[in-house]
Amino acid sequence: MTEVTAPLLKADILRHLTFTLGKDVPNASLYDWRMALSFAIRDRIVEPWFASTRKTWETGHKRVYYLSMEFLIGRLLEDATINLGLRDMADQVMSELGQDFRAIVEDEPDAALGNGGLGRLAACFMESMATLGCPAYGYGIRYEHGLFRQRFESGRQVESPEDWLMSRHPWEFERPEAAYTIPFKGEVVTRDGREVWLPGETVQAEAYDTPVIGWQGKWANTLRLWSAKPTTMFDLERFNRGDYTAAAEPEALARTLSRVLYPDDTTYQGKELRLKQEFFLTSAALQDILRRFKAGGHSLRDLPKHVAIQMNDTHPAIAGPELIRLLVDENGMEFMEAMEIARACLGYTNHTLLPEALERWATFTFGSVLPRHMQIVERIDAWHRDTYHPPHWVGIVKHHEVRMGELAFIMSHKVNGVSALHSDLVKQNLFPELESLHPRIINETNGVTPRRWLKMCNRPLADLITKTIGDGWEADLDRLKELEPHVKKKSFLKDFDAAKRANKVALADWIAEHCGVTVSPDALFDVQVKRIHEYKRQLLNILETIARYHDIKANPQADWVPRVKIFGGKAAPGYVVAKEIIHLINDVAAVVNNDPEIGDKLKIVYPANYNVSLAERLIPAADLSEQISTAGKEASGTGNMKFMMNGAPTIGTLDGANVEILQEVGADNFFLFGLTAEEVIERRRNPDHARDAIAASQSLQDVLQMIAEGRFSPDEPGRYHQLVHRVWHHDYFLVAADFDAYRAAQAQVDKAYADRAGWLKMAALNTARSGFFSSDRTIRSYMADIWDVTSAL
Repeated sequence: MTEVTAPLLKADILRHLTFTLGKDVPNASLYDWRMALSFAIRDRIVEPWFASTRKTWETGHKRVYYLSMEFLIGRLLEDATINLGLRDMADQVMSELGQDFRAIVEDEPDAALGNGGLGRLAACFMESMATLGCPAYGYGIRYEHGLFRQRFESGRQVESPEDWLMSRHPWEFERPEAAYTIPFKGEVVTRDGREVWLPGETVQAEAYDTPVIGWQGKWANTLRLWSAKPTTMFDLERFNRGDYTAAAEPEALARTLSRVLYPDDTTYQGKELRLKQEFFLTSAALQDILRRFKAGGHSLRDLPKHVAIQMNDTHPAIAGPELIRLLVDENGMEFMEAMEIARACLGYTNHTLLPEALERWATFTFGSVLPRHMQIVERIDAWHRDTYHPPHWVGIVKHHEVRMGELAFIMSHKVNGVSALHSDLVKQNLFPELESLHPRIINETNGVTPRRWLKMCNRPLADLITKTIGDGWEADLDRLKELEPHVKKKSFLKDFDAAKRANKVALADWIAEHCGVTVSPDALFDVQVKRIHEYKRQLLNILETIARYHDIKANPQADWVPRVKIFGGKAAPGYVVAKEIIHLINDVAAVVNNDPEIGDKLKIVYPANYNVSLAERLIPAADLSEQISTAGKEASGTGNMKFMMNGAPTIGTLDGANVEILQEVGADNFFLFGLTAEEVIERRRNPDHARDAIAASQSLQDVLQMIAEGRFSPDEPGRYHQLVHRVWHHDYFLVAADFDAYRAAQAQVDKAYADRAGWLKMAALNTARSGFFSSDRTIRSYMADIWDVTSAL
């Protein structure tokens, strides 16, 4: 790769400003400078990207294809400069040009391509595959508006469209030549002894490629996102008759497909759209894979030797039937051979034990949208039943539903969970009969990329690590163990404290500017950021916060450890209870933050529209990581790993990857509380478990009474009666049962934080022992255990 110097980079920025953007220096806006810098950095990615592609073709190296409905990639400019080793140079050059690099970075919108952990994991995996030289394509949808932009009105969540594509996205390359027809609906007829699908609707999938550069720019892979376009622009005859709406129907169908991530599926139309989206992504990806494979001159029978396809959760589970359809209907292969080839190529990652997240489609919907696939699924199910004789309740098509989890399992050669506990629960509780028939479930504990989640987002700590143990840890995170001897030194802990404080001061300034709340950097920053869901138990957190408020009010002169409780996350638009919890948090914040008797002893902050960029701001400043899901419900978590890496001890249950974090960091450096997964099951057998727990806890009674009498909603005292009633009578996620244990653990946090030297040691050991949670380690395991792929570097 051509060596980059500051003068050369500056010249390229100015060249792009003039010739790509058509602007001169005096008239260039912040947007223009960002675009010019982005294009100049992108130029440095293209060379290794092409070189990686050429090497893969020349060596015939096996490729990985990662299918995911979400890729939460966040901002790309600073990330790219970090991996290319150009971050400081870019900062210097922009300063010479009279521009603020930080302002330019923060002008970039977050790519709204995901919702939470599933999509952020996919982004980390793409970066780690590039870092390790694993030839790969990521396949997703280029959502025009993504999930939604969250704002609060009187404390309530209000959704509006994300507008990240309102301006040009500088990191992508449009590929109009890579376009595929995606069929829907219609009917299947038999011709010459073979089934022929005559679709009733079609759309065109067009590709947009974003190069993903690995650490030190040695390898780059491709994230290929599909945008839906009409196969016919519009009906001119109808248009000329004045029927403009009907004339534009093909375009409206296409735009709808790639407009919004996870459309509300409480209506039939919403369900149909979501199924169409999943098939759109999967069919486009598989057609692209087969085109590329055939261009290499290989026999389709050798597909598993050259192609590994990973289904990220059940959303792309239609990949099994679709690959069979393409092999049989389009390439003349026999059904059984096509099925065996498909199973040898496919792997399935399960991310959830929640029944509602393991998709099931009504056979009417599935058969209407994908009539050919309904036939194929029924044939797979019949083959499996006749060959393996599973119990009568086990199958893909049951009770007028197509079960996508069972389909993904049966059509994969490997199934993996994403933490040790979760993988065991997938075996024991989710697919026990299928696992006994086909033992194929393995564990691949999640990880996060240390380049973005430490090197980039936490420069003070990253610089301290480099100063202490030298370069190279970014691609060998186990080296963080070399910090352990230094943790005993006062000088190191002082520097560690200074790094954390710098991040807290920066966050406090940001909160004051954007949230209008003044917080002290000396307070304990207690952070829970994730999707709002009952099993993640933001409700438990806010109930304990109310109890803390109640106690401070009762004894304001006591020696309280100041807390800043920070929440972040979105609730699905149709998830009424989750939106009530958000409203309650904001209502409590309004009361607590404006109570002069409380002052800095307790503040509550809930910044709107939590996304990757906000995570990069919050996580480095966190003192305490809240990972308090009901045991047995969180598959893994990746936020827990990011907090640990950035020196925040965890308060949490034995759930998901918390189990492995506890093993790595040690019980003395983790605040454990709550029922275990086994105890949760046992406790639920008592129908009065919530009432019994409330009766035994005066503190919880006081909290629920305060909410019920409208202390936090004086304008509408009965606002939270349903939420309180739910805790008393329908507490499936055991908030009441774990409340006192959580309070006791929080008291231990206060005690530990008051011992400054002890706390700093605990925080530093969390960083030093976080090496296991690098996504590089996870991807190496996938390469060896599932994909049978070696590095091409």
